Amino acid sequence: MRGYLLRRLPSALLVLLVTSFLIFTILRLVPGDPASTLAGPDADAATVAAIRDRLGLDAPLLTQYTHWIGSLVTGDLGPSYAIGGQTSDLIRDGLGATVELTLAALLFVVLLGTAFGVMGATSRNRWIRSAIRVTTTAALAVPPFISGVVLVLLFAVILGVLPPGGRIAFFTAPDLAVQYLLLPALCLALPSAAVLGRYLKDGIEHALAEDYIRTATAAGVAPRRLLWRHALPNALPPVVTLLGMQTGHLLGGAVLVEAIFAWPGLGQLAEQGLVRRDYPVVQDLLLLLVAVFVLVQLFTDLVYAWLDPRIRWE
Repeated sequence: MRGYLLRRLPSALLVLLVTSFLIFTILRLVPGDPASTLAGPDADAATVAAIRDRLGLDAPLLTQYTHWIGSLVTGDLGPSYAIGGQTSDLIRDGLGATVELTLAALLFVVLLGTAFGVMGATSRNRWIRSAIRVTTTAALAVPPFISGVVLVLLFAVILGVLPPGGRIAFFTAPDLAVQYLLLPALCLALPSAAVLGRYLKDGIEHALAEDYIRTATAAGVAPRRLLWRHALPNALPPVVTLLGMQTGHLLGGAVLVEAIFAWPGLGQLAEQGLVRRDYPVVQDLLLLLVAVFVLVQLFTDLVYAWLDPRIRWE
């Protein structure tokens, strides 16, 4: 397993390096100038030039890029251009909220996806299978900004059982924190849970059609034992890979969901940085999300290799 990990690390580092260059380049191609934004609409050219010089924006792009990579390596992310404060402090303050939301959504994905997959593959009730099919189709077809509004209208406005938005720190008041977390986590999790449920359903159905399952059924092995001890483990490897990919989608989707539910995470910080052309905040945030996605994919590959030892030798 260690050798497999060492073989995967170079490609992961190469992805991060290439992505960092793309992020840096694309941000500079976006219309707008941080110096002009900071100077204000009535500033003269000399003031804008002075701000550009102070921020180092008049240096060659390659110099700016190498300076940024060097600051990442040393851990000194520098100050924010427009929002104020150190970039590392801003990211640290929003990271906890985004991780909390993503983990809660991931829990919903696993629970709902497993329920959809197992019930869809094993239920003999046609109405239950139809209801699961309709639910997963709706979860995939309806975008989060619509499902979020529907959830708020249903649970916050009509029923009045959950708050419509905001956040309370979990360790401050756990019971209230869970109430504020449920709606955004469910909104974020629904599409990924639908995808996971469909893949798991197909995998279980394929496993239940194998010859050894039919032989065990004829020998009198209980259907529940066949499902949980044989069919489900055989269906897990591709589902684990899919779950790793969906974790990356959860991180990306958290930006929109945080805006809907006023969740003070990295999504709101990224929005402020983009509007104000705050290069350090935006490029550090984007690279952080890519790094997390790469780490999740690497961990997913390790779990896949653990479930299927043939992967390690290939």
